[in-house]
Amino acid sequence: MHVTEKKQLGGLSDEILRELGERLDYLRNLEVRKEEVKTSIENQGKLTEEIVKSLEEAKTLAEVEDIYRPYKQKKKTRATVAKAKGLEPLADIITEQKETTPIEEIALKYVNIDTLSEEDKQNKDKVVASVEEAIAGAKDIIAENISDNPEYRKQIKRKCYRDGFIVSKGTKVEEKTAYNMYYEFQEKINRIPSHRILAINRGEKEEYLKVKLDKNEEDILNYIKHDIVKGNTQFTSILEATIEDSWKRLIEPSIDREIRSDLTEKAEDQAIKVFGKNAKPLLLAAPLKGYNVMGFDPAYRTGCKIAVIDETGKLLATTTVYPTEPQNDIEGAKKELKTLIAKYKVNVIAIGNGTASRESENFVSNMIKEIEEKVHYAIVSEAGASVYSASKLATEEYPDINVSLRGAISIARRLQDPLAELVKIDPKAIGVGQYQHDVNQTKLTQSLSGVVENAVNEVGVDVNTATPSLLSYVSGINKTIANNIVKYRDENGKLKERKELLKVAKLGKVAFEQCAGFIRIPGGKNPLEITAVHPESYEIAENVLQKIEYSKNDLLDKEKLKQIKIKLAEVKISETAKELNVGEMTLKDIIDELSKPGRDPRDDMPKQVLRTDVLKFEDLIEGMILTGTVRNVTDFGAFVDIGVKHDGLVHISQLSSSFVKNPSDVVAVGDIVKVKVIGIDSERQKAQLSMKEAQ
Repeated sequence: MHVTEKKQLGGLSDEILRELGERLDYLRNLEVRKEEVKTSIENQGKLTEEIVKSLEEAKTLAEVEDIYRPYKQKKKTRATVAKAKGLEPLADIITEQKETTPIEEIALKYVNIDTLSEEDKQNKDKVVASVEEAIAGAKDIIAENISDNPEYRKQIKRKCYRDGFIVSKGTKVEEKTAYNMYYEFQEKINRIPSHRILAINRGEKEEYLKVKLDKNEEDILNYIKHDIVKGNTQFTSILEATIEDSWKRLIEPSIDREIRSDLTEKAEDQAIKVFGKNAKPLLLAAPLKGYNVMGFDPAYRTGCKIAVIDETGKLLATTTVYPTEPQNDIEGAKKELKTLIAKYKVNVIAIGNGTASRESENFVSNMIKEIEEKVHYAIVSEAGASVYSASKLATEEYPDINVSLRGAISIARRLQDPLAELVKIDPKAIGVGQYQHDVNQTKLTQSLSGVVENAVNEVGVDVNTATPSLLSYVSGINKTIANNIVKYRDENGKLKERKELLKVAKLGKVAFEQCAGFIRIPGGKNPLEITAVHPESYEIAENVLQKIEYSKNDLLDKEKLKQIKIKLAEVKISETAKELNVGEMTLKDIIDELSKPGRDPRDDMPKQVLRTDVLKFEDLIEGMILTGTVRNVTDFGAFVDIGVKHDGLVHISQLSSSFVKNPSDVVAVGDIVKVKVIGIDSERQKAQLSMKEAQ
C-alpha cells in the first residue's frame, strides 16, 4: 500500500476496509434516493417540512420507500378508481367520524348514475350506482391511505420482527429430501440464522416447501384501530372492517414480501462474507515447494487423467489410465504410473476430490506400497478445474493439450502453488461457502474479487514469473496492464528493479504507486526489491539499517540477517520515527519487512496433510481420534476431510468447550485439526465429529 494511504487509513485491515466501503456505497445510495424522493414529492406540490424531516431521519432505503409510498405514481387500484368517481370527500367524512347524519344519507349525495350522460354511463369507472357502492369506494380509499401510512408500516414491521415466526411445511412429506427438517418447522423471525433462511428459500423454489410468516394479527389490528377509531360512532364498524381489509389485502402481503426480501438480503450478505472468509485461507494455503507432482484427475468410463509437473510448475508428461470401473485395468495403470514416477522423480501425487476420488485414492495407496521411491499423496479440491480447463486462458497456456488433461495439470499445480493456480478460476467456482449459487451474483463477484486481490497483495508477486491472471489481481494493475507487463518481460528480459515498471505501456505513476509495494523482484539490483517496502520508502529503510550499523546488502546474508532481526526488535519506534521524520505505522511496517525479507507469509499456514494409506468409511469407529483438514466453514459448523468419501461435520456446538458464536472464530479452511468421531450414519456415509472432545 502507498505510505500516505496507509497513514490515512489508520492501518485498518483489508476486511474492515471492504466492509466500510460497502457501507459507504449504501449510505451514498441512500442519500441519492432521498434526494430523488424529495424532488418527486416537491414536483407534485406536496412537500412539507414534516416530510423533509422524516426523510432526513430515515436510516434505511426501506424507510425512504415507505415515506414515498403515498406519493408514488400508482397503477390503477380500487382506491384510484374510487377517487376518480369523486368519493374522496366521503372517505374523509368517514375517517373524521364527526357527522351525525346517517351515513346512508351522506352517501346518497355521491350516487351519480341519474346525473350522468348516456355516454358516461357506459364508463364504469365514472358510475356510482348505489349507496352501497359509494360506501365501498370510500372504504377502498381509506384502506389504501392506511396501507400507505409510513408510521403504521414501520411499527407493524417492528412488531412482526419482534413477535413473528417464519413457518414452513413440506409439500411432498412422503419424500426424503435435504429439506426434511423444514417439513414442520417454525422459528422466530428475529432469530433465524442465515443458512436456514437460504435453505428454506431453496426448498420453496424447488417446490418442496410452502413458506409463510405467522404474526400477532390481533395486536397489529388493535394498534391501527387504536389510532384511527375514535369512540363508538356509526362509523366504527365501517372503519374496523376497512382496517381488516387494508391489513389482509394490502399491508400483510407487502410487509411479508419486504421482510422475506430483507431476511434474504441479510442472509446473502452473510453467505458472501462466509465465502470470502473461507476463500482467503484456501488461496493462502501453504505451497508445496521443491517437489515434482503428479496430478491425478479421477473418473470412471473416460479414464483417470494424469499430468506430471516439475518443481517450477513446468509440464513434463501427460497420460490417461483406467484403474476404475468399467475397465478396471489396475495392473496396466500401475505399470504406467510407476514408470512416470521413476522417470520424473515424482514425490507427491495430488488426487482430485471429485467423482471416483476414493476409488482412485485406494488405487494410489496400494500402488505406492509396491514401489521403492518415497511417494505420498494428498486429496486436492478440484472445484472449478473443469471451468478452467475449457477457458480461453487454459487454451492459451496449453494449446496442444487436450481439454480433459488440463484439469489434471490444474490439480497438480493447486498443490504446488494454490494461489497462482486458483486466481485463474472465477472466484465463484472455488467451491467453499454456503448457497453461493443462490446469492446475488454481482455482489458475490465483487466481494470475492476483493478477497483474491487482498490475498495476492498479502503474498506479493514475482513480476518475472507471474502469469497475467496473477498480475491482474495486484492493486493498480488491470488485465491490459498485466498483459503488457508480460509482453515487456518477453521482449526485454527479466525486470531488474520496480522502477522499470514505469516503462510498461499504460502503467503510469498512479498505477505504479499502487502496485509497487506488492511486486517482488528476486535477484534484482536492490535487495529491498524482495520486500514489501515501497520504493518511496527505500531511503527510510536504508536509514533504519544504517542506524543499527548494517546495509541493505546484508539482508541477503543469512547469518547477518539473524543479527539484523535482533537489533531491529530493539529499535524504539516512537523516537526513531521522529528522528527519521516518518509515521510510526510506516516505520513499524518497514521494520517488519526488513526482519523477514523475501519471506512467504503462506509458510505460516497449515501444511497439506500427505497420506500413504487410505481410510475406508467402514473403518470408522465411534470414539476414534483422527487428524483432518478443514475443507469448508459455514454458519452452522465446519466440514473436515478425515480421509473417507464425505467430509465429516463438526457442528458449531462441538467446535469448542467454550461458547462459539461464529465457527470462523475457531477454524479456517485449510486448518489441520484433531477430531473425535461421535456419530456414524452408515446409510448416508456421513460422520459426526467433535473437536472439543478431541482436545
